[in-house]
Amino acid sequence: MSNNDKSRIPKFYKYSVENRLDVLREKEILNQEDYVALREQMHLLSQDDADKMIENVIGVFGLPMGLGLNFLINEKPYVVPMVVEEPSILAAVSSAAKVVRNAGGFESESDDPILIGQIQLVDVRHPMKVRHAILQEKQEILNLANSLHPNMVKRGGGAIDLEVMIHQQDRHPGSMVVVHLLVDTRDAMGANLVNSMCEGVAPLIEKTSGSKVYLRILSNLTDRAMVRSKCVIPTQYLDFNDSSGKEVRDGIIRAAEFAAIDPYRASTHNKGIMNGIDPLAIATGNDWRAIEAAAHAYAARSGRYTSLTNWYKNENGDLVGTIDIPLKVGTVGGSLKSNRAVGIAHRILGIESATELAEVMGAVGLAQNFSALRSLGTEGIQRGHMTLHARSVASTAGAPAELFEKVLERLVESGEIKVWKAKEIIEELKGEQKVGATGKISLPDDDSEMSFGYGKIILTGEHSVVHGTHAVAAPITLKMKAKVWDHDKGVRLLIPRWGVEQTIEFGADHKYSIYKSLEMMLDHLDLRNRPMNIEVFPEVPRAMGMGGSAALAVAIIRALDKHFELGLGDDDVRRLSFESENIVHGGASGIDNTVSTYGNLIMFQKGTPPKMETLSLNEPIPIVIGLSGVESMTSKMVKQVREQAQKYPQWYEKIFKQMDELALASKLAIEKRDLNELGMIMNMNHGYLNTLGVSYPEVEDLIEIARNSGALGAKLTGGGGGGAMIALCDSDKMQKKIQKKMHEAGYDALIAEIKPSTP
Repeated sequence: MSNNDKSRIPKFYKYSVENRLDVLREKEILNQEDYVALREQMHLLSQDDADKMIENVIGVFGLPMGLGLNFLINEKPYVVPMVVEEPSILAAVSSAAKVVRNAGGFESESDDPILIGQIQLVDVRHPMKVRHAILQEKQEILNLANSLHPNMVKRGGGAIDLEVMIHQQDRHPGSMVVVHLLVDTRDAMGANLVNSMCEGVAPLIEKTSGSKVYLRILSNLTDRAMVRSKCVIPTQYLDFNDSSGKEVRDGIIRAAEFAAIDPYRASTHNKGIMNGIDPLAIATGNDWRAIEAAAHAYAARSGRYTSLTNWYKNENGDLVGTIDIPLKVGTVGGSLKSNRAVGIAHRILGIESATELAEVMGAVGLAQNFSALRSLGTEGIQRGHMTLHARSVASTAGAPAELFEKVLERLVESGEIKVWKAKEIIEELKGEQKVGATGKISLPDDDSEMSFGYGKIILTGEHSVVHGTHAVAAPITLKMKAKVWDHDKGVRLLIPRWGVEQTIEFGADHKYSIYKSLEMMLDHLDLRNRPMNIEVFPEVPRAMGMGGSAALAVAIIRALDKHFELGLGDDDVRRLSFESENIVHGGASGIDNTVSTYGNLIMFQKGTPPKMETLSLNEPIPIVIGLSGVESMTSKMVKQVREQAQKYPQWYEKIFKQMDELALASKLAIEKRDLNELGMIMNMNHGYLNTLGVSYPEVEDLIEIARNSGALGAKLTGGGGGGAMIALCDSDKMQKKIQKKMHEAGYDALIAEIKPSTP
């Protein structure tokens, strides 16, 4: 048979084990030696061999080794060896791979196989000084590390970069400084290699830093060795049991949305992904525990545990699945020599490098996830998943929002979790209550049904604007979007992306200010007794100093106005959103909600009413927004600055006056498009923000990256204490360079622009 047919073995499960081996030999998946070893069970570990691998051996524990079939990855067919005790995994992954193969196969790509070694310094009194000193000696440290493993360097690997991280210590004075040694281990697993490099360079780092080194060990969070796999499946390939392709697609998307917003669901969702990856890791002799640790740590990188995959519908209506996962694996090392079965598995798989193995693993994980979600979204796995499956079915059947929960209850009670049954229940309820259908609620393909508020950046004047000075602020393209529809009881706030599904308890001591703010809006608009659902679709990053709370308030107010036909004008929206900001932040300036409401580049000064001047701009100004990853508590920072200003009024008044002059100068620089002068003003403005004590180490790092990469100016934007910064650029080339450098340093960065105001 042709090479392209190797991964396709129809009815393989029906053969005896002996006949399966014969088929594999005929297809040249097994060579003669491996065929004999498997047939005669010569591949199994002996007690003597096992005794050489670990301590205190008393025997050998066996696990089944099977094959995942039908895989087509990057246009190459694969037979995937998997070692696992759980039934149905091999059948499920092979079935999923067949579906994707018919649709064109998986696409996988991977980063270089980088491991991170960590060298810990503690009780550091001057961390930025130590960081600078270590980076000054970066090349010498790398050279020393590589001298310890010259053969790895000859193979194209070795220590390639150095990073220095600063952490606050809670129980000891000073800071903790951690040096990251980035090592390309090529096809080796690399743990021992990286550990020995860390040990070897520790004395030099101690000498350079003047600080004591403690831990020297690799990290299993291998987020520099990422794998990205993707599949695109037209609906004609998705028909499954009694469900149509569209029903399967929508059920998978609904199930994936659940995992994206709910950590309890996400943990099971990701376990299903690892049902595919772990068995392949075990078969190929890799450290599956390290792989698990990296995957779950990466899933929680935002501070909230979420899913590793994403499933959505593209513009053609196809189901698209993607996975981004850290996968650092090896194809050479001790396990290959000590365990004969591992060598057989490598030869069955036919991979040529560690990166190729990682790319196959990514696709296998995505396939296993597809299979699990397809079952959940159609026939279900078992009764414990009944509600999730019922939600997908009720939605697919077109259950109206006002009937959805009742449809769900009756559907689960009936035990017939089928689309036809859901439609029957919907008609029964319509007959009982004579309620007209409003259609299922989902984010529309366009914004026509949505209300929104703009996110924002502040170019000059943070904090001083709260004390009456001028500031210049601009909207960004990221928005908060909201929609309101009728509900049968109470007021329910839904923010699926943030895991929020809350019925508002009026008069309660709200834990989060968003609920208190919403209660105020409803009271002001006399809507307290109107039952409704308020659904929010956030684009603005939460607590990053980009006006998210103001944009949220503006979006909700406009959605309420639209649904209940209140006839509010922009000034009404601005005033009410300002009241919301005062609740959220305590003493708001009014700049965020003003920009969010009008969406214009403005010069702003606090007052009743505030003074606003729309600035003229002939062409967009390119910027990069760097996200520190540390949530910014604007209310805390505003309070901190206010208390210091009250304590030292003579000094703070001078600072605020200087910041006011910078804001006024920035207006002129913008209008004459003198970007160099604007950049200088931004740099000076940031100096004053530093003096006010509202910056943060990660923000300072981002600013340093931006300036070293050619930014005309860079500064904190928003409340501070974390959050975001902005970098002024003179071209899209500079934007891409700065964004790339920020990504390489482990930060998120957005390319944006300040656009001319709309008339």
